[in-house]
Amino acid sequence: MEAKRSLNNDLVDIPADLAGFSLPGWIYQDADFLEVEKERVFATSWQIVCHLSDIPDVGDYHTLDFLGEPLVAVRGQGNSVRAFFNVCRHRAARLLDAGSGHCAGRIVCPYHAWTYDLTGRLTAVPHRKEFVDFSLDQYGLKPVETEIYKGFVFVRLKPGLPSVAEMLKPYEAELAAYRLEELQPMGRVTLRTRHVNWKNVTDNYSDAMHITVAHPGLTRLFGQSYGLEAQPWVDKMWGYLRDVPSSQMSERMYQSLLPRSPHLPDERQRLWTYFKLWPNVAFDIYPDQIDFMQMIPISPTETLIREIAYAHPDARREMRAARYLNWRINRRVSLEDKSLIERVQTGMGSRSYTPGPLGRTEVSLRSFAHRMRELIPESRLDRSPGAGWHVRPDTRRK
Repeated sequence: MEAKRSLNNDLVDIPADLAGFSLPGWIYQDADFLEVEKERVFATSWQIVCHLSDIPDVGDYHTLDFLGEPLVAVRGQGNSVRAFFNVCRHRAARLLDAGSGHCAGRIVCPYHAWTYDLTGRLTAVPHRKEFVDFSLDQYGLKPVETEIYKGFVFVRLKPGLPSVAEMLKPYEAELAAYRLEELQPMGRVTLRTRHVNWKNVTDNYSDAMHITVAHPGLTRLFGQSYGLEAQPWVDKMWGYLRDVPSSQMSERMYQSLLPRSPHLPDERQRLWTYFKLWPNVAFDIYPDQIDFMQMIPISPTETLIREIAYAHPDARREMRAARYLNWRINRRVSLEDKSLIERVQTGMGSRSYTPGPLGRTEVSLRSFAHRMRELIPESRLDRSPGAGWHVRPDTRRK
């Protein structure tokens, strides 16, 4: 079998007739494929719960519901942050609600009042004498592996991938310029539903070819110059704001009002950069603010986009105006992308569709397709092996 070279010049075993092609349509709508993805793609992936600034005080917490697993990050004594499954060890009741809040030094189950301290240790059980052969030490909250990277709280359900710091190492110096640790939230986490497979959202995010075709606003801001590159675990896209005034008022005002950010070097004052961390976490990094997005699968054809904007405190009127205009510009981009990915999702269901060729510059899509074929070999197949294939060893193709 002929081998093709990957982006980092290592030989890989993807057949030559697949390496330059997109993924098959059936994996964008197949329930069995999503079940396999949950274990092979998402269980080992790093997911953001919040930023440290979202939980500044002892007892503050932030929750994340991820693929049926309720999770929570809690600020403890001595500035420690721990993450747990947000599940009582007695009868599985959800412990903490409302996305975020404060638990005043202890976590009390609303069902039977089992009580845990902020380290997850079980400290009190009502009707204690009713429980035979029972030790409090045996029933602390189940921890979740946690990594703090530049102020963001990441968790994962099981080991497998490199650390977040290792994955983002190619861009360590670049990210350092934005002083991410000092960011503050600009509001609350918002949730948007898209009726498409999660891969259609992430594919679109890392697709630079459609910018000049489908995003006239971005084209007015950046012209034809839009960069794209793929590292093993991170995609990067970028563009520099042009000095040519846009014909659209919001864009033109953003170009003229955007003030200098004192913490950024000159070359980043008018640079928009996008990073996508494998497989579904994205950062839109602007001079004026940083938007975080997370694409969480709900079903084979439904995705929840979880997002929030962060920024450095800045009371200047020009900065407030620039951030508002940024929101207006990107709201339009988001609506344009919604239409695009819905078109693609519909086409993925057509019997006529087979994987299409990827251009040489579509390095992010090539990288993503290669990794999916490595992790889930069934994604090399033209069609699904049939309902229930993920639990039938006799139908598995390795």
